Amino acid sequence: MLSQKAVPADDERAAHGVVAGVERPEFSALFAAHFDYVWHTLRRLGVREVDLEDVTHDVFIAVLRKLEQYDAARPLRPWLFGFAVRLASDHRDLARHRFEVADDASEGRDEAPNALDRALQNEALVLAQRALATLELDRRAVFILHELDECPMPEVARALGVPLNTAYSRLRLARADLAHAVRRIRLKGKR
Repeated sequence: MLSQKAVPADDERAAHGVVAGVERPEFSALFAAHFDYVWHTLRRLGVREVDLEDVTHDVFIAVLRKLEQYDAARPLRPWLFGFAVRLASDHRDLARHRFEVADDASEGRDEAPNALDRALQNEALVLAQRALATLELDRRAVFILHELDECPMPEVARALGVPLNTAYSRLRLARADLAHAVRRIRLKGKR
């Protein structure tokens, strides 16, 4: 006679992190695998270099608190991005950040043999960061998640908690604002 294995009840499965046959990630594995992604995302969202580590840890503290609510059937990165954009926004709202100006000199030059290519890459990166910094946070968040992190727009809208049409509108405005900012920065540099 074949023995039957006990199948856990739905409540037991949810308690063990299994939802619809998909397991939730363990926090330590999630932290190790996605720390760099969250750090770079926060940097793109305008968190200063000196605050990146602290704000990244704050994101993971918030993730730990909400990990039980994560729907394992959905992609993880847009979910993490939602935490990052909220905490970056909260961080920027602090009074100590209202009058500070980002220092472009923090980008070091690489003395590798191919210095010219590196210099051009750094210049383009600084230009992109400066242009991104001019975007409103709502538009910047949609742009980063869709254009840089290559998330589909329905996931972007879900991660940011906005209607899909609003997300598309913000993306369109962000693209236009970014193009305008790049032109303005380049013209300012030629003077």
